[in-house]
Amino acid sequence: MLRYILRRLGFMLLTMLLVSIVVFLVSEVAPGDVARHVLGQFATDEQVELLRNQMGLNQPLYVRYFDWLVGNDWRHDSKVGMPLTYTRARPGDELEWWAVEPDGTLVQWRMKSGSLEQIRITTDGERTLVPFDEWDTNKDGEEIFWGVDNANHVVLWVKGSEDSTGPASAGRTMTKGGGREYYPLKKGLLRGDPGISLRTNRPVGPTLTRRLRNSFSLAVIAFAFIMPIALLLGILAGLREGSPADRAISLFSLITTSIPEFASGVFLILVFSFWLDLLPGASVFVDDSTPLENPKMIVLPILTLTLVEVGYVARMTRASMVEVMNAPYIRTAVLKGLPYRRIVFVHALRNALMAPITVIMLHVNWLVGGIVVVEAVYGYPGVGLYLLDSAMFKDINAIEAGSMVMVALAVSTQLIADIIYTFLNPRIRYT
Repeated sequence: MLRYILRRLGFMLLTMLLVSIVVFLVSEVAPGDVARHVLGQFATDEQVELLRNQMGLNQPLYVRYFDWLVGNDWRHDSKVGMPLTYTRARPGDELEWWAVEPDGTLVQWRMKSGSLEQIRITTDGERTLVPFDEWDTNKDGEEIFWGVDNANHVVLWVKGSEDSTGPASAGRTMTKGGGREYYPLKKGLLRGDPGISLRTNRPVGPTLTRRLRNSFSLAVIAFAFIMPIALLLGILAGLREGSPADRAISLFSLITTSIPEFASGVFLILVFSFWLDLLPGASVFVDDSTPLENPKMIVLPILTLTLVEVGYVARMTRASMVEVMNAPYIRTAVLKGLPYRRIVFVHALRNALMAPITVIMLHVNWLVGGIVVVEAVYGYPGVGLYLLDSAMFKDINAIEAGSMVMVALAVSTQLIADIIYTFLNPRIRYT
């Protein structure tokens, strides 16, 4: 079993690698320009090209993918001539890239009015601004300098360049800053950093973590309601095949699975929010509080998910139960005079749950990442809606990070299902 689990985990890593490559390729050929989205339709072509340069979008696809996967600070520190580190310079500061001097002082540079300034933060937290004039001369006679700016780039500055600021959009201001070449610094996913969101200009990791927390909260609560109800209804219908109870459960399941999530969601909002005024019609959180701190916000999304999923799982359970109850070994047990309760719970139920377990584990992944319709209807800040917005914006860092989480979740749930099979049927063994 251990060998089997390790082999499956190895396949999971391979799957994640292949998916990440495919997502990068698809994002590359998809229409749209991220820089144009950020700056708006009135930005000049020069400004758009500059922002593409600052974002690293003008680099070859394989370079951008490799940088996203393993980082690029180790490749660019030779330009700066110092080690680079991604850290908080002082308690409470945001994570930023800094060059590190031999005595531990963190340094950045910025261009202001054609002059270069050095930002220095010593090991005891003292911050100073120092004029900088240690330029090198290139083969064309220009005075240049490689350094780390305060926007997480390794930059080639040219002395005497004018500052120029472009239009502000998406929470940022595009600054020319005299730079000729820009290389956005990345730590790499394999080193625990999925990068900076091109859409929000914020680290993807904390945002994705919050969204995953919200989606997991919704999924776990919905799962706790869906599965017991669905399994119970499916088993009852399967044991009473053709009875009025079976027909009623089958009709209910067919209706709930046929109605799209957006239709049932709008109907529930109409009933419970407008007519009865019992529950809020939206799940909008104004801060980073967890959904459990305001349970009323998630009642309608959970009810919507329950209506859709209960019918589907119940129908699968019913079909599996009917098949098992008509199996020859069950008829033999009945002819031997075994108690009906023992036949159901000891001989039939375990085998009947094999198919529903597969469906249930597949739907765990759907409950976390695939409930984008429900999240959109209620404005719920989950990972599905986050990935949808990121995909519409071509925010490759956010898309890649979310895809990796979804792949890991999908493979992990199927591995759990395989392990559960061994408990339901002792004859199943994995090597």
